[in-house]
Amino acid sequence: MTNNLTSKLRKEERAYESGSDRPLGSYLRVLGVYGGAVAGLVALGKLTGARPPERVAVMDLLLMGLSTHRLSRTLTKDPVTSPLRAPFTRYAGVSGPAELREEVRGHGIRHAIGELVTCPFCIAQWVATAYAAGMVWAPGVTRLAGATMSAVAISDWLQLAYARLMRSAEGSPRREEDEGQEEE
Repeated sequence: MTNNLTSKLRKEERAYESGSDRPLGSYLRVLGVYGGAVAGLVALGKLTGARPPERVAVMDLLLMGLSTHRLSRTLTKDPVTSPLRAPFTRYAGVSGPAELREEVRGHGIRHAIGELVTCPFCIAQWVATAYAAGMVWAPGVTRLAGATMSAVAISDWLQLAYARLMRSAEGSPRREEDEGQEEE
Protein backbone atom coordinates (compact mmCIF):
# COMPACT_ATOMS: atom_id res chain seq x y z
CA MET A 1 0.00 0.00 0.00
CA THR A 2 2.82 2.44 0.86
CA ASN A 3 4.59 1.69 -2.42
CA ASN A 4 1.37 2.26 -4.33
CA LEU A 5 0.78 5.62 -2.60
CA THR A 6 4.41 6.68 -3.16
CA SER A 7 4.12 5.69 -6.82
CA LYS A 8 0.95 7.75 -7.23
CA LEU A 9 2.53 10.76 -5.52
CA ARG A 10 5.62 10.56 -7.75
CA LYS A 11 3.39 10.33 -10.82
CA GLU A 12 1.51 13.46 -9.71
CA GLU A 13 4.80 15.25 -9.06
CA ARG A 14 6.08 14.45 -12.57
CA ALA A 15 2.78 15.56 -14.10
CA TYR A 16 2.94 18.84 -12.19
CA GLU A 17 6.61 19.54 -13.02
CA SER A 18 5.93 19.44 -16.75
CA GLY A 19 9.65 19.01 -17.43
CA SER A 20 10.77 21.69 -14.95
CA ASP A 21 12.62 21.20 -11.67
CA ARG A 22 9.75 21.67 -9.21
CA PRO A 23 10.61 19.52 -6.17
CA LEU A 24 7.12 19.17 -4.70
CA GLY A 25 8.26 16.62 -2.12
CA SER A 26 10.94 19.01 -0.90
CA TYR A 27 8.46 21.88 -0.80
CA LEU A 28 6.25 19.67 1.32
CA ARG A 29 9.16 19.08 3.72
CA VAL A 30 9.77 22.84 4.00
CA LEU A 31 6.05 23.36 4.66
CA GLY A 32 6.26 20.62 7.29
CA VAL A 33 9.12 22.43 9.04
CA TYR A 34 7.13 25.67 9.03
CA GLY A 35 4.00 23.92 10.28
CA GLY A 36 6.02 22.09 12.93
CA ALA A 37 7.59 25.35 14.08
CA VAL A 38 4.18 27.01 14.38
CA ALA A 39 2.78 23.99 16.23
CA GLY A 40 5.82 24.02 18.53
CA LEU A 41 5.33 27.72 19.26
CA VAL A 42 1.65 27.15 20.06
CA ALA A 43 2.51 24.19 22.31
CA LEU A 44 5.22 26.20 24.05
CA GLY A 45 2.72 28.99 24.60
CA LYS A 46 0.28 26.58 26.21
CA LEU A 47 2.98 25.04 28.40
CA THR A 48 4.30 28.39 29.59
CA GLY A 49 0.92 30.08 29.86
CA ALA A 50 1.95 32.75 27.37
CA ARG A 51 -0.97 34.37 25.68
CA PRO A 52 -1.11 36.23 22.42
CA PRO A 53 -2.34 39.81 22.61
CA GLU A 54 -6.12 40.21 22.55
CA ARG A 55 -5.74 42.52 19.60
CA VAL A 56 -2.92 43.86 17.47
CA ALA A 57 -2.64 47.65 17.56
CA VAL A 58 -2.36 49.45 14.23
CA MET A 59 1.10 50.74 15.16
CA ASP A 60 2.25 47.20 16.01
CA LEU A 61 0.96 45.98 12.65
CA LEU A 62 2.76 48.81 10.86
CA LEU A 63 5.97 48.09 12.77
CA MET A 64 5.62 44.37 12.03
CA GLY A 65 5.03 45.02 8.33
CA LEU A 66 7.95 47.40 7.90
CA SER A 67 10.36 45.25 9.88
CA THR A 68 9.23 42.07 8.10
CA HIS A 69 9.85 43.78 4.77
CA ARG A 70 13.33 44.96 5.76
CA LEU A 71 14.47 41.74 7.45
CA SER A 72 13.14 39.65 4.55
CA ARG A 73 15.19 41.67 2.09
CA THR A 74 18.24 41.54 4.37
CA LEU A 75 18.03 37.75 4.63
CA THR A 76 17.39 37.14 0.93
CA LYS A 77 19.37 39.87 -0.86
CA ASP A 78 22.02 41.46 1.36
CA PRO A 79 25.68 40.75 0.54
CA VAL A 80 26.51 40.34 4.25
CA THR A 81 23.99 37.48 4.60
CA SER A 82 25.20 35.71 1.43
CA PRO A 83 27.20 33.13 3.46
CA LEU A 84 23.86 31.88 4.84
CA ARG A 85 22.50 31.44 1.31
CA ALA A 86 25.72 30.16 -0.31
CA PRO A 87 25.07 26.43 0.24
CA PHE A 88 21.83 26.79 -1.74
CA THR A 89 22.67 29.48 -4.32
CA ARG A 90 25.22 30.70 -6.82
CA TYR A 91 26.23 34.36 -7.14
CA ALA A 92 24.85 35.81 -10.38
CA GLY A 93 25.51 39.52 -10.01
CA VAL A 94 23.98 42.62 -8.50
CA SER A 95 20.24 43.20 -8.65
CA GLY A 96 19.96 46.66 -7.14
CA PRO A 97 21.53 49.03 -4.65
CA ALA A 98 23.23 46.86 -2.01
CA GLU A 99 21.41 43.74 -3.21
CA LEU A 100 22.64 40.56 -4.87
CA ARG A 101 21.08 38.41 -7.56
CA GLU A 102 21.62 34.73 -6.86
CA GLU A 103 20.54 31.62 -8.72
CA VAL A 104 19.14 28.64 -6.89
CA ARG A 105 21.26 25.51 -7.26
CA GLY A 106 20.89 21.85 -6.52
CA HIS A 107 17.91 19.54 -6.58
CA GLY A 108 15.34 18.38 -4.08
CA ILE A 109 15.52 19.92 -0.63
CA ARG A 110 18.59 22.01 -1.51
CA HIS A 111 16.65 23.58 -4.39
CA ALA A 112 13.55 24.17 -2.24
CA ILE A 113 15.56 25.87 0.51
CA GLY A 114 17.41 27.87 -2.15
CA GLU A 115 14.12 29.21 -3.44
CA LEU A 116 13.01 30.07 0.09
CA VAL A 117 16.22 31.94 1.02
CA THR A 118 16.34 33.96 -2.21
CA CYS A 119 12.71 35.08 -2.24
CA PRO A 120 11.83 38.00 0.05
CA PHE A 121 8.13 37.28 -0.49
CA CYS A 122 8.59 33.65 0.56
CA ILE A 123 10.73 34.26 3.64
CA ALA A 124 8.46 37.10 4.83
CA GLN A 125 5.95 34.60 6.23
CA TRP A 126 8.67 33.01 8.34
CA VAL A 127 9.94 36.40 9.53
CA ALA A 128 6.42 37.61 10.39
CA THR A 129 5.75 34.38 12.30
CA ALA A 130 8.95 34.87 14.32
CA TYR A 131 7.95 38.47 14.98
CA ALA A 132 4.49 37.35 16.16
CA ALA A 133 6.12 34.81 18.50
CA GLY A 134 8.37 37.57 19.80
CA MET A 135 5.30 39.68 20.56
CA VAL A 136 4.03 36.85 22.77
CA TRP A 137 7.23 36.15 24.76
CA ALA A 138 9.24 39.36 24.57
CA PRO A 139 7.11 42.23 23.24
CA GLY A 140 9.46 45.01 24.35
CA VAL A 141 12.56 43.53 22.75
CA THR A 142 10.55 42.56 19.67
CA ARG A 143 9.19 46.09 19.26
CA LEU A 144 12.72 47.49 19.63
CA ALA A 145 14.07 45.09 16.99
CA GLY A 146 11.06 45.91 14.82
CA ALA A 147 11.63 49.64 15.22
CA THR A 148 15.28 49.17 14.26
CA MET A 149 14.44 47.24 11.09
CA SER A 150 11.65 49.71 10.28
CA ALA A 151 14.08 52.61 10.61
CA VAL A 152 16.44 50.84 8.21
CA ALA A 153 13.57 50.28 5.74
CA ILE A 154 12.57 53.95 5.90
CA SER A 155 16.22 54.95 5.51
CA ASP A 156 16.53 52.68 2.45
CA TRP A 157 13.53 54.33 0.82
CA LEU A 158 14.88 57.79 1.61
CA GLN A 159 18.29 56.85 0.15
CA LEU A 160 16.63 55.63 -3.04
CA ALA A 161 14.43 58.73 -3.26
CA TYR A 162 17.45 60.97 -2.71
CA ALA A 163 19.43 59.17 -5.41
CA ARG A 164 16.52 59.51 -7.82
CA LEU A 165 16.19 63.23 -7.06
CA MET A 166 19.91 63.73 -7.60
CA ARG A 167 19.76 61.92 -10.96
CA SER A 168 16.80 64.00 -12.08
CA ALA A 169 18.48 67.21 -10.94
CA GLU A 170 21.65 66.35 -12.85
CA GLY A 171 19.69 65.52 -15.98
CA SER A 172 17.35 68.52 -15.90
CA PRO A 173 17.88 71.41 -18.28
CA ARG A 174 19.54 74.46 -16.81
CA ARG A 175 17.36 77.40 -15.92
CA GLU A 176 17.86 80.75 -17.69
CA GLU A 177 18.79 82.41 -14.38
CA ASP A 178 21.66 79.96 -13.93
CA GLU A 179 22.95 80.66 -17.43
CA GLY A 180 22.80 84.43 -16.87
CA GLN A 181 24.89 84.13 -13.70
CA GLU A 182 27.66 82.30 -15.56
CA GLU A 183 28.00 85.10 -18.13
CA GLU A 184 28.63 87.77 -15.49
